Amino acid sequence: MDLSKSIEMASATHTGMVRAHNEDSIGTEAAIGLAVLADGMGGYNAGEVASGIAVALITKETRETVLRIPPYEMDAETGEPTATKILRNVIAKANASIYQAANSQPQYAGMGTTLVVALLCDNQVTVAHIGDSRMYRMRDGKLQQLTRDHSLLQEQIDSGMISKEMARRSQNKNLVTRAVGIEPEVEPDVNTFEVTQGDTFLLCSDGLNDMVEDEDIHLTLGSLSANLPLAANQLVQMANDNGGRDNISVILIRVKRSFAAERGLLSRLKAWLR
Repeated sequence: MDLSKSIEMASATHTGMVRAHNEDSIGTEAAIGLAVLADGMGGYNAGEVASGIAVALITKETRETVLRIPPYEMDAETGEPTATKILRNVIAKANASIYQAANSQPQYAGMGTTLVVALLCDNQVTVAHIGDSRMYRMRDGKLQQLTRDHSLLQEQIDSGMISKEMARRSQNKNLVTRAVGIEPEVEPDVNTFEVTQGDTFLLCSDGLNDMVEDEDIHLTLGSLSANLPLAANQLVQMANDNGGRDNISVILIRVKRSFAAERGLLSRLKAWLR
């Protein structure tokens, strides 16, 4: 099922005002409802290698898989939605690929990446994330963060050690507790949400939300949701205007109309003939 008539995607990425290299990578494929964003980390150039591997591999593997297996069905083995299984599998492959490269090539030692992936199908979005790259949803004028950071700061907030306001001023913003490619295996958080017409989703690296308050993200999405490319570029510009201390990447997804899955014998035959 081609979703490009039902959803619109726009993206923007920038090195920022301080860093020499952009270690973020992004990928979008509206036709299959896929958006991938990764924020790399490591030595000289290694971060962009890690994030690039993650985005390229996840995009390719997901594209090939959804053409064979309808992502809206339930998996017979696990009992979970097929979309969930697809994302777990492609992230595991990306993790193995980055881990192998980091451990076989000295210049890539210790490299890794955060990750947030969205896969839309059958009026739902399945979101997988690792690290502190985020996904937000704008619905009926309200902005909600759908992911929970895997970071030292988030753990400190959860335990009551610090407040959210104190966290914004912390020097430990870049300390993630989970990343792709650092260990032989990694566990993503995967959740599925219902989607309604008019929803706007934002995927971003911490270079955006560390520099721009949620309230300002909210205002920007509210005022520019009809022009997604402009909204994406405006968010990046705001981060740079506020200091741009890190690479900044955003992906916006706007739901224009329902995209309920085709079911029945004919749709199964089409999938089988692909």
